[in-house]
Amino acid sequence: METSNRLAAETSPYLRQHAHNPVDWYPWGEEALAVARRENRPLLLSVGYSACHWCHVMAHESFEDAETARLMNESFVNVKVDREERPDLDQLYQGVVQLMGRGGGWPLTVFLTPDLAPFYGGTYFPPTDRHGLPAFRKLLRALADAYRSRPEEVRAQAEQFTTGLRHLSTWGLEAAPGNFTPEDVRTAGLALAEDLDRVRGGFGSAPKFPNPMNVALLLRATRRGGPAELRDGALFSLERMALGGIYDQLGGGFHRYSVDAAWRVPHFEKMLYDNAQLLHLYAEAQLIEGRPLWRSVAEGTVGWLEREMRAPSGAFYATQDADSEGEEGRFFTWTVEDFRRVLGQPLADLAGLHFGATLDGNFEHGRNVLEVQVPAAQLAARLDEAPEEVERQLAEVRARLFAARESRVRPGRDDKVLAGWNGLLIRGLAAASRAFLRPDWAELAARAASAVLSAQWRDGRLERLLGKPTEEGFLEDYGDLAAGLVTLAQATLDASWLEPARALVDAAVERFWDEGAGAYRTAVHGRVALPVPTYALHDNAFPSGASTLTEAQVSLAALTGQARYLDQALRYLRRMRQAMLNNPFGYGHLWLAADAALDGAADVLLVGTRAEVDGLRRAVDATWAPTVALAQVEPGRVPAVLAGLAEGRERVGGQGTAYLCRDFSCAPPVTDASALVALLQAVGQPTAKPR
Repeated sequence: METSNRLAAETSPYLRQHAHNPVDWYPWGEEALAVARRENRPLLLSVGYSACHWCHVMAHESFEDAETARLMNESFVNVKVDREERPDLDQLYQGVVQLMGRGGGWPLTVFLTPDLAPFYGGTYFPPTDRHGLPAFRKLLRALADAYRSRPEEVRAQAEQFTTGLRHLSTWGLEAAPGNFTPEDVRTAGLALAEDLDRVRGGFGSAPKFPNPMNVALLLRATRRGGPAELRDGALFSLERMALGGIYDQLGGGFHRYSVDAAWRVPHFEKMLYDNAQLLHLYAEAQLIEGRPLWRSVAEGTVGWLEREMRAPSGAFYATQDADSEGEEGRFFTWTVEDFRRVLGQPLADLAGLHFGATLDGNFEHGRNVLEVQVPAAQLAARLDEAPEEVERQLAEVRARLFAARESRVRPGRDDKVLAGWNGLLIRGLAAASRAFLRPDWAELAARAASAVLSAQWRDGRLERLLGKPTEEGFLEDYGDLAAGLVTLAQATLDASWLEPARALVDAAVERFWDEGAGAYRTAVHGRVALPVPTYALHDNAFPSGASTLTEAQVSLAALTGQARYLDQALRYLRRMRQAMLNNPFGYGHLWLAADAALDGAADVLLVGTRAEVDGLRRAVDATWAPTVALAQVEPGRVPAVLAGLAEGRERVGGQGTAYLCRDFSCAPPVTDASALVALLQAVGQPTAKPR
């Protein structure tokens, strides 16, 4: 009979994956901490997430092993944490691994005293000594012995780690505030460009992550007078990602990252937050230089989201796993024999050329990750066939392979509905709906927004996780959702979305702003006290809540005409300026907010009926003006939230009229679309005043 531990009662799919381990797991909470204090036992904190491949590996090798579990249970209070539920814990204790001079990651394994001070840590530990890592059982015995027989050494080590974590937690807050200039944005972009891979796209070498906010910063730097190579490097990176194995060439959507430098072989999990940000970025690329490839990627990504990740409520789930049938990438990879069986000849040969499939494969066991090695136009030239015919054949190839793949055992899915990650996707869908002329995508975003607001926004308090009303959202939930709602209001020209956005922003400042530090805390006060406070400073795989909140504040200032939102945004941005200049890569999304603030909370107000302003709206939507917000009012029907913006703005000559406003004052109105485009293109030129 299979036994279960305390995790069987948890809502997290990741925690439930460990419910039948022989390990006596506790979820994070007072029960576990009380046992550790009462019995003077150290805590073994294990942090991961359901789509994490190496988390699964360590679970199979160690947590399912009876002898390893015995050692864990005898000497430690074992606590399992889903990092997607508790990003504050993950943020804090990842610092232990950084202080030890190692790269962070998951699974995260940290050993704590009963008062939560860390004294040792790492990520994945193997069952036997391997790759310079100690065997996990050997490590357990050594740490248990040290805790029992050398407590003074353990306490001293814990004090050193705590001091180091305190320093990491406030890194960047020690500098004096300063005003931003347009040159700062250009300088940040140039610093990032030094790490561009000019041959394969992206930043650095293997492993290679998409880094969408930093690619976006390259584009913003070109607006501020940066050289064309920044723009070219950004677009080239997007092209290489779109053609590589990191993008699912059959089903759409991006995998987590590439293990090689050429975007060929990914870690196969798909994260909602990655795809949300990349959807927004490809929408920006479409406005800068429209290409069929950008549209194909956007349509494929939204198709995957609708098909695989959408809950019945309209909200979206968190992640799709990397593994199926006990193997990473099994669902997504192909052998040459698979091609022959599914496609027959000669389509199998065509597919092999197009996707670069070989008998040896580019992955494990002779399997191939699909990437576009020979595009359709080159194939047509090589085969001396009409491009249209080759495109038709490739469409048939993709359709047949996709249909065959649908019959395979699917990867698992983490069905958590996270408020913040849905906010990022609402933002991405709304932006893409404008760039690609897809109002149905704005409808998807609106349904997701309605689902999250109705189920997780209660009495001025945002719940992070659907189904866990006791867990209040983190700063990232408030900031991400507010940024999504503001973007949705512009895509739909429905100002009603601004009301909850404004309430979220106000609640976030009240709950998370630390006046003494001049920064935002990650979590509200009142949770289990951690040894070091956590601040939402750096942007990592997804933007920090402080970055998206600041972005939302700048847009709200533009759309409501209320200067207090811009004032608070600038207060934080000035506090962080020196840290952002010192480490542009760590603050990519906050740089985007700073770029918008430099333009003085710019907006275009359209005055007239929807029909009257249609041409002006289409002109705005087709122009890359990423710092300019958009709103519309009809004469005599001004929503209260737009009253400050619309005051004194009238139609000219009975025509739809546009007002471009910056610093809460407007240029003369225009009724001609080309004149409006000229005004928009002038925004962001290197003449903006310091902020």
